[in-house]
Amino acid sequence: MDNFWVKQAFDRGGKPQVRSLSTHATADVTIVGGGYLGLWTAIRIKERSPSLKVAVVERDLCGAGASGRNGGFVTSYWAKYLSLHKLCGTDEANRIAKSSAEAVLEIGAFCREHGIDAEFRADGWLWTATSVPQIGCWNILISELAKYNVRPFEVLDTAQVARLGGTDRNLAGVFEPDAATVQPAILALGLRSHAQKLGVTIYEHSPMIRLERTRTPKVITGKGSVTSKKVVLAMNAWAAQFRYLRRKVAIVSSDMIATTARPDELNEIGFVKGVAICDSRMFLNYYRNTPDGRIVFGKSLGHFAFAGQVVDHYEGPSLRAGEVEEGFRKLYPMLNGMDIESSWTGPIDRSVDGLPFFGRLDNHPNISFGIGFSGQGVGPTVLGGKILASLALDEVNEWSNCGLVRDEVDKFPVEPFRYVGSILVREALRRKEGLEDRARHPDPLTIAIANLAPVGYVPSRRN
Repeated sequence: MDNFWVKQAFDRGGKPQVRSLSTHATADVTIVGGGYLGLWTAIRIKERSPSLKVAVVERDLCGAGASGRNGGFVTSYWAKYLSLHKLCGTDEANRIAKSSAEAVLEIGAFCREHGIDAEFRADGWLWTATSVPQIGCWNILISELAKYNVRPFEVLDTAQVARLGGTDRNLAGVFEPDAATVQPAILALGLRSHAQKLGVTIYEHSPMIRLERTRTPKVITGKGSVTSKKVVLAMNAWAAQFRYLRRKVAIVSSDMIATTARPDELNEIGFVKGVAICDSRMFLNYYRNTPDGRIVFGKSLGHFAFAGQVVDHYEGPSLRAGEVEEGFRKLYPMLNGMDIESSWTGPIDRSVDGLPFFGRLDNHPNISFGIGFSGQGVGPTVLGGKILASLALDEVNEWSNCGLVRDEVDKFPVEPFRYVGSILVREALRRKEGLEDRARHPDPLTIAIANLAPVGYVPSRRN
C-alpha cells in the first residue's frame, strides 16, 4: 500500500479503521477483491436488493491494488470501438461504448452526491503521436465511427496539441472531451465508505487462500471463512491464480513517478487543465498534472509475470523509475526544476483483445468473475459492477447479456512459451519504437515480432 496516491489520501483523510476476518461468517454474496470492481459490484447489489447480506474480502486495504495505483484516467471505450465491434457487432459495440462514456460522468456525479473529494476534473483525454509512424493511427477508428454518425474525437492541429499538453514534443493528436482524471486512491476509499453506509461488510487484511467450489461456495482466509450463496471474483491481476483464467490474461507491470509540486512551472508552460494524456506506443507513456501542481507520469514497461504469478516485484517503489523519468524528461525538458518525489509499480491484467471479460468460473453457477481490464479500468469498472451484480443476482438484462460476458476468450500460449515469447515481443517493440523515435525504419523481422503483441490501451492498426 506504499504509493504516492495512497499516502496522499491518508494524509488528507486519515487511515481507515480495518476489520479482518477472524471467524466463520455467512453472506448472501461474497466479493473477493476490494478495488473499484468489487466495490462497485457491492454497491449495485445493495442498491437493487438492500436486504441481501454482502461481504467484501480484501487481501490488503480497499484500493491497495490497481485501484489505488493507476494514473487516474477516467476514459471511455470509444478508442477501443474497433475491438468491441469485432467482438460483438455494431449495436452492442455502440451501446457499450456509449455506456462507458456515460460512466465517466457517473463517477463525477457519484463523487459530488456523496461528498468525495476525489479531484474529479472532466477536462478530456489527449491521444498523441510522439513519432512520425504514430501520426494518424487513429484515422481508421475515426472513419469507422463516422459511418454511424458518432464523433467522440476532435482532430487537433499541432499548435493545439502543444498548447493542451504543455509541450511541443507531441507531434499530433486527437482529443476526446468526454474523459476525466481523478485521485484514484481517494475514489477507492470513497467507494469503500459508501459501500459500508449501505450495509456492506468489509474484511481487510484477509487474503483468500482457498476457494471451495461447492454448491454453496466458501471463501477461506488465513484466520476465517465466509460461506455464501454467491461468490464474485473481482481480483484484477490476482485472479490469474485460477487455472480457468490464467492463460486468458498476461500480467505485465506498469510503473509511475510523481514529481515535486511546482505549480508556477506548470503555469509557465500552460499545462494547467486536468487533461489525461497518452501517446500511441504499445508500452505507452501516460501522464497528467495534479491540482497541487505536480506531474504524475507512467510508463508500461512490460515486466511479465511467469504463469500469472503476482509476486513481490509488483510492490513498492519502481525498480524502473529511471526509465520512466527518462520518458518524462524527453517530453518536458523545460521542467528541470521538478524533481522526482515518489515512484511505484503495479500489475496490469492484459487480455489478448484489450477488453475485459466476465462469466462463471469453470461454469460454476454460483461463482462469477471479471478480469482483463488491460490498464483501463477506472471508468469501465462502473459497467463491470453492473455486469457482476446482474450475474450474482441471476438477473436477465442488458448487463448479464452484455457482449463482454463471454465464454470464448482468446488465450495466450502455455508456459514457458508465453513468458519467453513475451520477452521477445517486448524487446522487439522497444527496438521498433526506439528506432521510430530516431526517425529510423525497423527491420521486417522486428516489425513482424512486434506485431504479435496483444491490443493495448490504445487500438492497434491491426484491428
